[in-house]
Amino acid sequence: MILDSIDLTIKPGEIFTLIGPSGSGKTSLLRIMDFLDSPTTGKIFFEGREISSHETDRLAVRRRMAMVFQKPAVLNTTVAKNVAFGLKFRGTHKVQIETGVKEALDIVGLSHFEGRRAGTLSGGEMQRVAIARALVTHPEVLLLDEPTANLDPVNAEMIEDLVIKINRKFHTTIIFSTHDMIQGQRLADRIGVIINGRISQIGDIHDIFYKPLGADIARFVGIDTVLHGVIKENDRGLAVIAIGETLFEAPTSLAVGKKAALYIRPEEITLSRVTETPSAKSSVRNHFEGTIRKMVSFGPFIRITVDCSFPITALITRRSCEELGFTPGTGVRASVKASAIHVLAENP
Repeated sequence: MILDSIDLTIKPGEIFTLIGPSGSGKTSLLRIMDFLDSPTTGKIFFEGREISSHETDRLAVRRRMAMVFQKPAVLNTTVAKNVAFGLKFRGTHKVQIETGVKEALDIVGLSHFEGRRAGTLSGGEMQRVAIARALVTHPEVLLLDEPTANLDPVNAEMIEDLVIKINRKFHTTIIFSTHDMIQGQRLADRIGVIINGRISQIGDIHDIFYKPLGADIARFVGIDTVLHGVIKENDRGLAVIAIGETLFEAPTSLAVGKKAALYIRPEEITLSRVTETPSAKSSVRNHFEGTIRKMVSFGPFIRITVDCSFPITALITRRSCEELGFTPGTGVRASVKASAIHVLAENP
């Protein structure tokens, strides 16, 4: 994957998650960070110092880092010897190796697996061995390239808990790539969205998931409802925005006449049957009637697409859906608070 105009600073001790679609450039960027690959242009700095292309210089920094890949590679020997590999490579004393291996296996929950053949382990156990092998060298920076992509939910959660434990216990700087936006949300102090080889946005969880800077980012983080309109009024930051013949109220500083894009997360949209009257005490300002066009199971939720004079997508619990008797063709009222709408200017 060709990376383009990457400008990224990782803070010491943070969990920084790179999220993006498969093939977006996450692995390429991690390999460059770990000095496995060299960029054709640009510079890499570690602790404020530019790292030259000289192999000795790069190796000195790599010794302070470790990387775990999506598919764990294990040697055809015992778990203990797998974990000890990096220390042996560095010429560490035997007693120190034994102590280090025990400590690393204890951290990953495999303290009684020293004598097991690594090739007989489950995928989740192999990945924890790979993490132990990285930890045993006490890296200051740990890079994890989609380490749960091939694991079941139970083992994936164990790896996630382990990542947080390592970060909190050792203050290790962790850079974690994933195409799973929910996983990125669970783990990160900060998130970088990478799409088509470019860092499209960097921010905290709220910034990325509730204030995306464009349609590509919005789609990736689960925002299906993107509407396009024009500012008709703006009273001290609360605007009336026309989407065709329909008027929305939403906060924005955009001036009257400006074109705007409205981004609405599906969980911010509530649905009720048309026969129900909105509560007079409700703070919800936007109500629209339409018909359910499509319903898709989404774990314990149902993703519902409604045709108003524009398409919107809501996410409600399966129980609520059953209690309300929703089916394709049901007439519904969609409601959304003004404060739940993220407004961006569109190019003229």
